[in-house]
Amino acid sequence: MEPANIHILVLDRDAASARVIRDVLAKVGYRVSVASHETDALNLAAGELFNVVVKSFDAQRIDAVALMEKVRGITPDTQFIFLSDKGTIHTAVEAMRKGAFDYLSKPVNAAQLAESVRKALDHQSLVAEDQQIKQRLRRRSDPDIFAGSSAAMKGISRLIQQIAPTDVTVLIGGESGTGKEVVARAIHEKSRRKAQPFIAVNCAALPENLIEAELFGHVRGAFTGAVSDRKGRFQLAQGGTLFLDEIGDLSRKGQGDLLRVLEDGTYRPVGSQKLERANARIIAATNRDLEAEAVTGGTFREDLFYRLNIVSVTMPPLRERAEDIAPLVKSFTDHFCTKHRRRPKKFKAEVLSLFQTLRWPGNVRQLRNLVERLVVTVPHAAIGMDDLPPAMHQGRREPQTIAIQPGMTLAQVEAELIRQTLLKVTSNREEAAQALGISRRALQYKIQRYRLTKLPKQTAPPTA
Repeated sequence: MEPANIHILVLDRDAASARVIRDVLAKVGYRVSVASHETDALNLAAGELFNVVVKSFDAQRIDAVALMEKVRGITPDTQFIFLSDKGTIHTAVEAMRKGAFDYLSKPVNAAQLAESVRKALDHQSLVAEDQQIKQRLRRRSDPDIFAGSSAAMKGISRLIQQIAPTDVTVLIGGESGTGKEVVARAIHEKSRRKAQPFIAVNCAALPENLIEAELFGHVRGAFTGAVSDRKGRFQLAQGGTLFLDEIGDLSRKGQGDLLRVLEDGTYRPVGSQKLERANARIIAATNRDLEAEAVTGGTFREDLFYRLNIVSVTMPPLRERAEDIAPLVKSFTDHFCTKHRRRPKKFKAEVLSLFQTLRWPGNVRQLRNLVERLVVTVPHAAIGMDDLPPAMHQGRREPQTIAIQPGMTLAQVEAELIRQTLLKVTSNREEAAQALGISRRALQYKIQRYRLTKLPKQTAPPTA
């Protein structure tokens, strides 16, 4: 995590000492808050998420340990570093026994303090048990890709709300970069398993000869190199969620192993005689058409496809949710200005209009990366057309036909036709009404009815 996203609380009754500690940590790039009394520190902890608390204390007082317990009642994974100029070995041992990460003597050694904080952050990242806190820490360092109000994303949000409280298996489809893992995490975070682990596995990266060991673990001596017991992904995700990314690239052997667990609910670690019960919710994702491959007898097993595809979520490509681009750009811009400590910036209207006409083959990920690049490299506050990579000016997409899916209602078809006409033919309301064969007034009514008011408005259609 970037230092600017790390928040540290310094608690010291001595103002001069507090300033020294603050300056040492601020020089590294951390955000630092200072309190002089325990009450102030608790009030701050109630409203802020602190990664580390650096607390000076008198070895004869017990307020330090009591404060630590109260703060951890709010944020269980906050790490504590105690400082004292009157400490003893006994005091240090007691502080560590009560859960402090480190104990340093005063006067403060700048390098030693900075190193202790770094190690405390590493420890927090590696062994924090409270997954809900870990998710909150992750959200603070990631921008929101759900910004926007397109009908497609609203439908996905409603579906997430419906399926999250259950244990139903979910298959998420969509092109690369559309945010499939973000959806999987959103399902997990809204489920009753949210306090348990979310374990992600890239199935394309699993070597075929190690698939069983990676998924189910192994015991010592199971094969050459197995010098100790090792937990598999199912064990690590026990009680939580196992996210199988790029499931379409799982080998045939891996597909068979996974199917057996889904059918029986049990697995056996490699080299073990003991059956383990699987208690992990399965969410899979793919950018391939698994149904076509399964039906045609291709590279994916039909029986596994139907086991995974109990509920399907299809992420739309960015080019089909152009009305979300402006809110996404703002969300990404605000995030990266903060992350990289840049002054507030914004994108000019003509840039946003251009963005709404591009193909975006890399989808939301491509937009996110572009915004980060421009936030970092453009020195002025308003990002304009001249700041864009030259290739972007040739990237407008040609008008396309719309996709009508079986099962869509007439209202959904009409809404999609109007949306695509405004986005891909002309965003001029008068011209769009003529193209659709209705009056401008009728078009305005339908735009309101189908909540398409945030689509771009231009006086003329975009040129090719």
